[in-house]
Order: sequence, then C-alpha cells, then structure tokens
Amino acid sequence: MGIMGFLRERMGKILAIVIGVALLGFIAEEVVRSGSSFFRGDNTNIGEVNGEKIAYADFSQKLEQSTNQFKQQSGQSITPQVSNYIQETTWNQYLTELLLNKEINKLGIVVGEAESQSMISGSNPDPQIQRQFVGQDGQFDKSKLNQFLQYLQTPKADAAQLAAWNDFVRQLITAKKQQKYMALVTNGLYVNSLDAQDDYLAKNKLANFKYTVLDYASIPDANIKLTDDDYSTYYNAHKNEFKNQQELRSFEYISFNAAPSKDDTAAVKAQVEKLVGDFKATANDSLFVQINSETKGQLTYQKKGQLEPKLDSVMFTADKGFIYGPYFSNGSYKVAKLIDSRVGPDSIKARHILINPTTEGGIDKALAKADSIKKLIAGGKSFADLAKMYSIDKASGEKGGDLGTFGRGAMVPAFDDAVFSAKPGELKVVTTQFGVHLYQVEEQKGSSKYVKIAVVDKPLTPSSKTQAAVYSKAQAFLSSLNKDNFDAQAKKANLPLKKAEDVNAVAASVIGLDNAREIVKWAFKSEKGDFSDQVFASGDQYVVARLSAIKPKGILSLEDVKKQIEPAVRIQVKGKQLSDKFQSALNGASNIDQVAQKAGSKVTPLQNIVFANPVIPGSAAEYKVIGTVFGSQPNKLSKPIEGQQGVYVFTLDSFTNPAQLTNNIREKQQIGQVLLQRSQGSVLDALKDKANVKDNRAKFM
Repeated sequence: MGIMGFLRERMGKILAIVIGVALLGFIAEEVVRSGSSFFRGDNTNIGEVNGEKIAYADFSQKLEQSTNQFKQQSGQSITPQVSNYIQETTWNQYLTELLLNKEINKLGIVVGEAESQSMISGSNPDPQIQRQFVGQDGQFDKSKLNQFLQYLQTPKADAAQLAAWNDFVRQLITAKKQQKYMALVTNGLYVNSLDAQDDYLAKNKLANFKYTVLDYASIPDANIKLTDDDYSTYYNAHKNEFKNQQELRSFEYISFNAAPSKDDTAAVKAQVEKLVGDFKATANDSLFVQINSETKGQLTYQKKGQLEPKLDSVMFTADKGFIYGPYFSNGSYKVAKLIDSRVGPDSIKARHILINPTTEGGIDKALAKADSIKKLIAGGKSFADLAKMYSIDKASGEKGGDLGTFGRGAMVPAFDDAVFSAKPGELKVVTTQFGVHLYQVEEQKGSSKYVKIAVVDKPLTPSSKTQAAVYSKAQAFLSSLNKDNFDAQAKKANLPLKKAEDVNAVAASVIGLDNAREIVKWAFKSEKGDFSDQVFASGDQYVVARLSAIKPKGILSLEDVKKQIEPAVRIQVKGKQLSDKFQSALNGASNIDQVAQKAGSKVTPLQNIVFANPVIPGSAAEYKVIGTVFGSQPNKLSKPIEGQQGVYVFTLDSFTNPAQLTNNIREKQQIGQVLLQRSQGSVLDALKDKANVKDNRAKFM
C-alpha cells in the first residue's frame, strides 16, 4: 500500500528493518533449541555457546531492539504470547549468528577493505544499498548514494544517523562473510550421473503388481493387551527417535475462577448507563470515546455486515444521533452512537503526491507546496510526472502516484475519509500522520450505505472484593495440602484437575493459562511431586499446581514416553498377529488369490506405480511396501510386510522401464536445486547438533 510504503523509504526506518532482514533472511526456518536446568550457571550469563558466554545485558539489549521493532512494524500490543515469540526468535538469531561466526573465524573468512569499499561505493554496490537510493525511474541512482556518503563525512552529519549507517555497514559485512561461508558449502555439492539415473528411474520406472491387505483396524483395540515386553521391544527399536532437545516439565493444577459476581456486573452496567446522557449530547464523539472507552479506536465508516450483529441490525435504519445500549458483548458493557450515515463507493482507484512537512519547514509550507503542485496540474502538467518528482512515497511515486484500487479501511482513517468523500477527478489536499497528500480519485466502484459508529465500552471484570474472596478459597485449598493428598483434596472440593504437559523453561503460557510465566518458573525450580508454595494469579484465575513429570535433555526413558508410544505399540502387536495370519495363509499357496482366500481378504491390482510417489490409491503413503515392490522379482509371493495401514502381501507382475536416459543434464540440475535449497538448513542443523549450548533464559526471563 502506497501510504505505508513511503515509510520504508525513510532512512531511519530502513536501516533498522534491513539489519533485521539481513539476519532473518539468512537463518529463516532455522530454530536452534537447547536447554538445561536453569539454575546452573552464574548470575550474569544468560547462556553459553561452545564455551562463549552470552551476557544477559547483551541479550537484553537485542531483545529490547526486537521488541521495539515489532511494535513499530505490527502495531500489536505485547501480550505474554507475543513476548515469548519475540524472545524465542531473538534467542535463535543470536545463537545462529554465534555458531556461524565461530565457523567463519575458524576458516579465516574475511571481507577486505577494498571489498568493503566496493560493496558500499563501488560501481555495483550491495543490492540492499541500491534499493535505498533510487531515482525518478525507480532505478539505482549512484549520485544520491554519493551525496549521502559525502554528507556523512561533514560536521553537519546527524550523529544518530551516522551510528545507524555504521551499524548497517557492519551488518552488511557480516552477511557477506556468511554468504562466503555458505558458498564454500554449496560449491562443494556435486550430482553425479548415477544420482541422475536413480532419480530418473524413480520417477519413470513403472511397477504393476497385485496386493492383499489385512487392516490394523480389523482387530479392535480392546482385544489387544499390551505387555511390558511389547513396550520394551518398540522402545528399543526406536530409542533414537525420543531424543529430547531441551528439558521439559509437566504440571497439574487446580484453578479457582474469579468470574465477575452479580454485584460486579451491576456496577459496570451502571457505569455505562451514566455515560449515555453525556454521550448523546457531546459534539466531539471521537474525544468522548478516547476519554471514556476502554477500547480507543479511530471512527471509520462501515457497511452492513461489518458491524457486530447487535449493531448491524439497528444502525442502518436509525437516524443520526441514535443511541443503542447499554448492551453486553464480548466481555464488555457497551453503548453505541450513530454519528453519520451515507451512501458511497465500496472501492476506489486513486493516486497521490505525498509531501513531508519536516523537510519543507512545517505544515504551512507543505500545504503551500501542495497547492503549487495542484495549480501546475490544473494548468496541464502531468500528475504522474510530478508524483515521480516530488512525492516522498517512492513506492507509489515510481508509478505516477498510483495507489491502485482499494476498499474502505485499507488506508489510515483521515486519508480514508477524504478519498471516499471526494468526487472522481477532483484535486484535493488532506493532512495525515504521514504528511500532506495531494490526491485525486480516478474511479469509483460499487455503492453501499455506510455508517460511522462510536462505541464506548467498559470490560466486565471482577472487583477487588470478588478477587479477594476467590483468592481466599485458593489459599485455603493450598493450606489443606500435604505431600500425598493433592488428588483427594481436589476431588473433595469438586474441582477438575487440569494438565500442562511438556512445558519448556521459557514458556509464557500453557493450555488454559494465558499468563503462566511465574508458574513455569516455579516448576523448573521444583522436584517431581512438589506442590506450589503459593497461589499464582493468571488473569482471573488463581492457581495451585503440582509438578507431575520432568523430562531431562537427551534420550528419554521408556517411562517418559510410554503414554506417547502406546498407539504405535498397539499397531506393532496387531502387525505381529496379522503377519502370523498371512504367514499361515502363505503356507502351501502358489498365488496371491489363494493367500487372500485363506486370510479372508481380497486382491487388488495396481498399475503404473512409481517409486518416487509411494502411495497406494485409496489408502496412504506406504514407503515400506512400495520400496519392497521395487526390489522384488516378478511372479513371487512376498513375505508379510507391516505397513502404515495394515499388513500386506503382494506379487509383482512386471516392471515397465522408461526409455534410456541419454541426456542427464536436466535431472542433475533438478537434484542440484533441491540440494542447494536444503543446504543452508542442513549446515545449521549440523552446527546445532555438534554445539554445546547452555540456555539459562528461564533464570532471567
């Protein structure tokens, strides 16, 4: 969108965003996870990577930068969940950078002074720099870059801007080193002729076979009694699949809900009722909302279907000034007022020229400049040419000021109201937080009735009296506990036992609790079976918890994964029974029809199956079955094969071989592209696997 786009052209914002992108682009999709008991380590280091300590102060500074950048770019509030996401992302970026830099330094990879100069001010600067200095044609303008670099060398240069530029250049050099490191890896990738031949056959060699299957579902779960030996057999065969990358803990908890009482409800409703008279009389609805409403929002025009149902049903037939409410909706008591209604277009095509009051010397001078440009256009000058020349919104300016076609609400409210009130062809001016806009509506599409509604809301929350009463109940429950009676006391109080399973040390929330950070910190300081030493507050809930499980980092024990693997163990036992049934049917059988008849199953023929797509139509991916087919000889009965959906027996009829591969260049290129795409993540996986990472975040956060 054009109005938002211009911000990205302003140097201060650009540098912050590009620095983030330079790192994020390099480590996309990579998550370096590691953990340990949080209480180990000293009091100033939040972590350690291969012996290199991470100071809490350094990480905290990066986290603050990430948080501020998130606020600026998203406009979202920082909830516990968002905070946890930002912290995890920042941590992963930090660890990945440390891991890569260690390898880069070990290999002696550098960016020399001449190379740095070339990246910044050479004939072909780094693409990230080129994107920031463009001319009217949207292409890189070397003169603008040179002008900026000369300005930075003068005494008049802004210190903050100079520092931001130097930081930006350092990040470019770091990214260049990382690119060189990845080039060393990717240049070593090689696809030989045998790889190409195998890939060609996997995609083009056809198998024709018949199979019969006994589904696992044919044996009811209730008929399977699992033994300790069944669990051990499965666990020992799959032990390496149960590697825990970080310590996890589980806890059970009882929650006492401090829901608003009847008195609380009556009090909040009365607050809203007292506002109705003043709300009806006020001439400044926007200010009234800002002062009295919990939700502070811009007042915009909306059409039918965009309002909440209670308002949608009454506001489009009401008169201006109509008051609706108080009414209860989404946890709040509200009162709504119809400010205005009009019939207008659903979408418009528009263009604008954006002028920056700061660089023009104030709003008055920016308005005067807009008026001068307006007169030039009225006198026959091209709007598009003047937009390219004067608009600071480069994204739209390069397109002659074109903002495209957009619906109501796509732009900031002040601009939205202005353009949707204008007639096609009119040249008008409006001021928003972005600057002074000279705009023109080129086309209107659709027509609907729109209303502007002001809503004042007061959330229904429990009073301090209600909270104190519920807290007292929770405290009484806690006081009644001893080491052995948690379940009994919960049952006596008729309170359900809730579970939070496999929680990591830095989790900010768990299922059922939006703000659980303090509970998680307690869990990682406690022993299995301990109950909490205090009542925790989480929103409107008061919580008493008991630590139920600790899963240490490393290979988990059978006991830790027993519940998790139960379905797979049951399938294993069913597979053995069905395999025995097929084995009996195979004895004395000369063809697959006889096997199926004895086993009580049916035969299904399949044609043109390829190894690269190991799916049995109507079933699922059966890697083991299709893999065995392609390693078989024709006209021989297979042994029973335990697949995904059941146990199979097949007989191969024939293979259809493709034409001989005479030119393998295309296959090599395709395989090479896949390897290239996977290489970056694979390198980081390898670095992560061999890294010795200590994560002490839970101690600080």
